[in-house]
Amino acid sequence: MASVFFSLMFLSVIGYFCWYLVVKSEDTIDSSYNARLDTFSTRVVRGEIRGKNGEVLARTVEDEEGNETREYPYSNLFAHVAGYSDAGTTGLEAAANQYLLSTHLSLLEQVDNEMKEVKNPGDNVVTTLDPYLQQLAYDALGDYNGACVIMEPGTGKILAMVSKPDFNPNTVAADWEYLISEENEEANLLNRATQGLYPPGSTFKLLTTLEYIRENPESWGSYQYECEGSMKYGDSVMSCYEGHVHGVLDLRLSLANSCNTSFATIGQTLDLDRFHSLCESFLFNQALPLPEGMEYRQSSFVLDGSSGLSERVQTSIGQGRTMISPLHNAMIVSAIANGGTLMSPYVMERVESAGGKVVKQFMPESAGKLLSASEAETLTDFMVAVVNEGTSPSLQSDAYQVAGKTGSAEFNSNKEDSHAWFVGFAPAENPEIVVSIIYENGGTGGSVATKGAKKIFEGYFSR
Repeated sequence: MASVFFSLMFLSVIGYFCWYLVVKSEDTIDSSYNARLDTFSTRVVRGEIRGKNGEVLARTVEDEEGNETREYPYSNLFAHVAGYSDAGTTGLEAAANQYLLSTHLSLLEQVDNEMKEVKNPGDNVVTTLDPYLQQLAYDALGDYNGACVIMEPGTGKILAMVSKPDFNPNTVAADWEYLISEENEEANLLNRATQGLYPPGSTFKLLTTLEYIRENPESWGSYQYECEGSMKYGDSVMSCYEGHVHGVLDLRLSLANSCNTSFATIGQTLDLDRFHSLCESFLFNQALPLPEGMEYRQSSFVLDGSSGLSERVQTSIGQGRTMISPLHNAMIVSAIANGGTLMSPYVMERVESAGGKVVKQFMPESAGKLLSASEAETLTDFMVAVVNEGTSPSLQSDAYQVAGKTGSAEFNSNKEDSHAWFVGFAPAENPEIVVSIIYENGGTGGSVATKGAKKIFEGYFSR
């Protein structure tokens, strides 16, 4: 009886060990309390990070002596979003660390490799990133510092994310001292798409417009303003771009022409506490619904009922102390493009074993209804007017209709210095992609930024 009892105990322990290895070990690996995750690298070859169609963005290669090196075939192209793993881990290398150092080979294969003293191949992470669109965005930024995000509004998939200046993740360890030195003022390691905060400039007029519509549900359609190129408020003067006189405008054409004086006038009529609440509902001063491990900085909006006239006026046109990241701006426009519903952005599509078996599938998730379908339709109509009748005529195309908004965001007291913004989507009637792009010190959004956006839209719709 004793031998039977101990045999059953032994089988139970073996059974539990197998169950734990196959079923529960992943939970332990994934736990934030597991500080020894990287020790798995002694038994597992770090898996690959791949593009949406299987393109290898990061992989581990081994030399004749068995030394492992992390290799990034696209060099600088995916630097920030893919990240690096040679001097700490960033980007997807950090966010997907638990998957890349896990293995889902069969138990027999794992035991066989253990006996042969051979490492198990780690799981591979397939992303939503499209190398073709990533290259388009990279080329569109050219020699400017800045960032570009391309999203799929109906799902939240991030198709491309570029930040410049960049770095080569293949040589980041060798370049580390310079990259972090005081003499390097470029902040190459900063992912400007998620961590860069900028004044939104006139792209923010989308939210000023929405607040005016909400406060004047019965009368906004009869709004009328006569622009004379400039206006006084208090002891200051507000001017439209280059003093341009827009003449008589309704609300739609005020946005289409990005009329500063019209929006400065609107801003003085708004209930500032309600405006503050609207902006917080659009995730200013809030945590963004992003995947765990994606580093970002919160956007900020400080205008409220206690704010003075100058801040009220400046904020209404996207200046003042309002700050936003390119990704957040893309999210706002994605909600408009998606009928009012914001889909949570994500980059990881699925996790596959070395043999190609799907281990984990990531699915689109709604982050909530930010505006009604009718409000989204109205703003889309206004953004189409920006292209067809306003500041972005170069984006007109017979093949597709763009809905967009330009922005020139002043960042110091010299009014000649401004960042150039464009946010928008296409086709307007059935949106497939959202583009958010900013050029640091790029001047006006209607020139520099729309040229970059045009390259992206043309490239997307011509392939």
